[in-house]
Amino acid sequence: MSDSYAELTGLLAEAATLASASSLLSWDQETGMPAGGAQLRAEQLALLAGLVHERRTARRLGEVLASCEADVGISADPIVGANLREIRRDYDRAVRLPSALVRQLAETASLTMEAWRDARERSDYAAFAPWLDRTLELVRAKAECLSDSGSDPYDALLDEYEPGATARDVEKIFAQLRPPLTTLVAEVADAQPDSGSVGLLRLPVNAQQALSAWLVQRIGFDVTAGRLDVSAHPFCQGVGPGDTRLTSRYREDALLDAIGSVLHEAGHGLYEQGLPKREFWGQPLGDAAGLGIHESQSRLWENMVGRSGQFWTWLVPEARPFLGSALDTTTADALHRAMNAVRPGPIRVEADEASYNLHILLRFDVERALLAGDLRTGELPGEWNRRMRSDLGVEVEDDAYGCLQDIHWSFGAIGYFPTYTLGNVYAAQFWDAARREMPDLEDGFARGEFESLLRWLREKIHRHGRRWTGPSCANRSPGKLQVPLPCSATLIASCALCRPVKLPPVAAGINFAP
Repeated sequence: MSDSYAELTGLLAEAATLASASSLLSWDQETGMPAGGAQLRAEQLALLAGLVHERRTARRLGEVLASCEADVGISADPIVGANLREIRRDYDRAVRLPSALVRQLAETASLTMEAWRDARERSDYAAFAPWLDRTLELVRAKAECLSDSGSDPYDALLDEYEPGATARDVEKIFAQLRPPLTTLVAEVADAQPDSGSVGLLRLPVNAQQALSAWLVQRIGFDVTAGRLDVSAHPFCQGVGPGDTRLTSRYREDALLDAIGSVLHEAGHGLYEQGLPKREFWGQPLGDAAGLGIHESQSRLWENMVGRSGQFWTWLVPEARPFLGSALDTTTADALHRAMNAVRPGPIRVEADEASYNLHILLRFDVERALLAGDLRTGELPGEWNRRMRSDLGVEVEDDAYGCLQDIHWSFGAIGYFPTYTLGNVYAAQFWDAARREMPDLEDGFARGEFESLLRWLREKIHRHGRRWTGPSCANRSPGKLQVPLPCSATLIASCALCRPVKLPPVAAGINFAP
């Protein structure tokens, strides 16, 4: 490689190493930081965000990037060419943001997350509303910097999480999902049997934590290069090569939620550990293809694996050393049925497969209205509760179970929520392809064999990083892909008619023929 390319990748690696310090501080804020450290932590994160931004927008970086792009000898290489394409995308986006705004966003996000945590604990939305107003003010400024004249500001924010996607794209997909999902949830929920013995389970939190720590290792998460902790809102933090942090949360009466949550975050963690970060540290080829693809990995492990009968056939006897005689009152079949029950509730992260995406559709509509100023922050609880009644038939008990339940808006992540449903769409397609190539895949789950699935994901998705994203993959395939979703998939679209549904293309160049 040329001297310019070596210099370019070196500059990116330095910026990534500095950014990894921010990642570690953010993880610590969620897991162990004392409340008294909030102000200093906000100042630390703001300073680091400014320094990282300066490095990623440096004139010298732009000069060597241009030199590499002009060098046909290296840019013609498909791997290097893809890397340069994504580096250019990141650079052009970053230089449009003033350093002062970047620092303000980081500091405000850190303080607002603390305010959110306190407000959620007390179900005090009024205390959080001023912080949300300030966050929205800064996010609008960010969108204005990133938007082209006449474009939808929301698109600029969505593009950060799902490169190349627009609000109109998302609307088209969501419009296909809303009617059949609403009908399905209403029909199935009325026919659900009582949870019986599963609903009576009370299990010590420490036993659930021990089981979760063992489970993430059994599905392939490398604990020598990661760890599992506890936080108010479960998340995965990819600090850097060899360091991926997971968190989950637990309640004595919520074993199924604990299992689903830890599988979800472990799915993120497996993707992070499968990315070629050491080889491409700080470069797009070492990063995720987008949050939609990232969410596809978490939702695949949570839903396709964790809700399968074979998984529970294997897990129940294996869980007895951790949970003891408490499992004597139930069976693998009962736990499997309870895990797949359709019972709409107020909490997104505890939602069943059928109703989950309705939670996302609500958030997509609400955050667009907040960003545009069509919905004032003071009106948010009322609108949220109204939509929960109309969309899911659920009455919201209080704001902690309503508009305060998610952490995302507190750190300015407007545009993030659609990637959960896009991830479900991608996961359904990946799962369909994996089962075609490995017809006995699920049989292995009953024996605790998950290696085949992880190897397939590593080969088809993880190792490619950002070489392909949804839009670029579309350009490599003739026309739009049409994929019929099986009724057992995590996402049911036009299921009643069993017809193919147009979905966004997936990464990694897999041919998903109809």
